[in-house]
Amino acid sequence: MTVTTLFTGATFPLGPFVPYEGNPVLRPRGGSWESANLYNPAALVVDDEVVLLYRAHAEDIVSHIGLARSRDGYHFEREAEPILSPQEDYEEFGCEDPRIAYVEGTYYLTYTGWDRKAARLCLATSTDLRTWTRHGPLFPGFDTFATVDPRGHEWSKAGVIVPVKMQGRWWMYFGEGGLYWATSDDLIRWTPGTPDTEPMYAPTPGSFDADLVEIGTSPVLTDNGLLVMLTNGATRTVHDDGTVDVDYRCGQIAIDPDEPTRVLARLQEPWLRPQTFEDRNGLVSNVTFVEGLVQFHGTWFAYYGQSDTTLAVAVHDPARPWGSSLRG
Repeated sequence: MTVTTLFTGATFPLGPFVPYEGNPVLRPRGGSWESANLYNPAALVVDDEVVLLYRAHAEDIVSHIGLARSRDGYHFEREAEPILSPQEDYEEFGCEDPRIAYVEGTYYLTYTGWDRKAARLCLATSTDLRTWTRHGPLFPGFDTFATVDPRGHEWSKAGVIVPVKMQGRWWMYFGEGGLYWATSDDLIRWTPGTPDTEPMYAPTPGSFDADLVEIGTSPVLTDNGLLVMLTNGATRTVHDDGTVDVDYRCGQIAIDPDEPTRVLARLQEPWLRPQTFEDRNGLVSNVTFVEGLVQFHGTWFAYYGQSDTTLAVAVHDPARPWGSSLRG
């Protein structure tokens, strides 16, 4: 088995990405556990196929994680049954929003366990993508919204593991609301580097991530040695009638592995934002939410959820420079 974990030819910022004209690449399908909504995938390349681990649910909105494979990055065959479903109290109402890393023969899956009160960043491991060992919630008591909009109880989501050691340790970047870091000696037990009141990166006032920033995809090592991560950002608009609209767009940050606790740079404008009907209409409207990134046959594929309802891809051809080719 061959799994691609580190990429080549990356620069910061990575892109431009152009949404695939055939989106969505996966939709809900009726009469099953994924009949209502299908979105927010992790991605990796295994044995020359793109593999997606995606979130889906029926009308009960209890999320499971499914698996789909593609030989071209666009057309997917999915497995009939989910590979991870709720079984513990902390995930009773959902296994949500997976991210994945592959290190020395083991898959490390981070996901959100949801009990309809607390969102907990959880870890599971596998050697075959089907049989999983749960290691439970990673950061008890942590609130990644502590400096933005405190939840008043445990809340942590969105963990991405760097698949190589830095400074002699394993590193994870995590957070919804603000971004944080944690380290580990064994990839199982993780220790946050700061309290939840000290994020390494917080929302930027007046920007596309003014109200929320969240880790998106696993990191990419650029040719000049930087770590690049795609992120998700949100802004809220409060209308005169009291209703609130939230708009999710996708950004990028860069980190120096020699100084892995500090964000060196951020993309000033989003590289992806809601544009199509599917982007703007769904369970949670006006959302483009990236969680999966692979380099496949020389092309970059960024997989994202559209309004928590369908799954899409945006593509970057390295031969195409930054410029006006990004739609919108």
